[in-house]
Amino acid sequence: MIEPVIDLDDIDRKILRALAEDATLGAGALGRRFDMSQPAMWRRVKRLQDAGAFRARRLVLDHEKLGFGVTVFLGVKLATKGRVSLEDFERAVSAIPEVQTIEHVLGMYDYRLRVVARDIPDFERVLRRRIMTLPGAGDVEANVLLSEERRPGPLG
Repeated sequence: MIEPVIDLDDIDRKILRALAEDATLGAGALGRRFDMSQPAMWRRVKRLQDAGAFRARRLVLDHEKLGFGVTVFLGVKLATKGRVSLEDFERAVSAIPEVQTIEHVLGMYDYRLRVVARDIPDFERVLRRRIMTLPGAGDVEANVLLSEERRPGPLG
């Protein structure tokens, strides 16, 4: 069943843009920014959250400052699709702490993983000892992240 699209007004869009930039903003700060009372802003944010406009507020970690200087995107093709279930692969790859995101994709590869490591030798260790030993892991293609620019998205 397809969920209905949420009807957003200009204030809703501004609130979502502000929260996308800084998820720590509370109803008081948002209210001051958009000339609304704290209770009115709280109701708006609650309505947006209840409607599913956003699922969670997240902390964005600075991987480099935490000692993870390398980010690699891995395309993983499963070698034995019939013998290993997607759930088995997903469960196993989810247990690897260096894997930040797991995306089941359509195309040349079955999965796209975002992996962080201290440096290239550390990434090689994670690849050889953890990822290549996963159930059903077959061909992989690695792309090292050189730089990243955050885009505001469709509301920006």
